[in-house]
Amino acid sequence: QVQLAESGGGLVQAGDSLRLSCTASGRGFAINAMAWVRQAPGKAREVVAAIDWAGRTTRYTEDVQGRFTISRDNGKSTVYLRMNSLRPEDTAIYFCAVDDTPFKLSMSPSEYEHWGQGTQVTVSS
Repeated sequence: QVQLAESGGGLVQAGDSLRLSCTASGRGFAINAMAWVRQAPGKAREVVAAIDWAGRTTRYTEDVQGRFTISRDNGKSTVYLRMNSLRPEDTAIYFCAVDDTPFKLSMSPSEYEHWGQGTQVTVSS
């Protein structure tokens, strides 16, 4: 059974940084894209960052471009999200997700089949 475990969320002030981690277990994901998806209260889920299977191609939603960095370590089955210059509007539950179809990269939440439980990120002004 596939399991994704996120960590690293918390309460921070605007301008602070956080690093989220997500470790996969149950099977390997070395050929699958991984993503960080967030959901703010009353809003739909959105992919904020995605990384291809090799870690060579990354994509970001426009409002985190230049502030967030996604990376992965396939040897540790772990994906990271470094978040700098956090803003109150970044407040959300952040989920780690894996696309079950190998060798593609999507910014659509519906393309990701495996999800973690999420970690809360709260940014105060």
